[in-house]
Amino acid sequence: MKNDYIDLIEPTPVLETKKCQIIALLLKYFLQFTPVLAAFIAWYMYDYFIAGATLLITFIVVGIVRAKMRNSVIPPSQREYHYNDEGIAKWFTAKKLCP
Repeated sequence: MKNDYIDLIEPTPVLETKKCQIIALLLKYFLQFTPVLAAFIAWYMYDYFIAGATLLITFIVVGIVRAKMRNSVIPPSQREYHYNDEGIAKWFTAKKLCP
């Protein structure tokens, strides 16, 4: 029991420049609102059934994109923790887009 300790985790990066903050904000909005926006567009152009199918499909696709983004930038020791869309967007922007 004396050897059981929690590893120090790396905090979510802070973005200094406005450009990086805007990119992170756009990524956050992309991850949050793409399924709903796609469903509304499909509902407007087609009908309810197509809108529901579009909502489900885009929810799955955005979930896969979110998981790929999360696993590509968050350190392996921290992947067991839960991150919201803002945290994933900040990590991705800090590590990949604005190093």
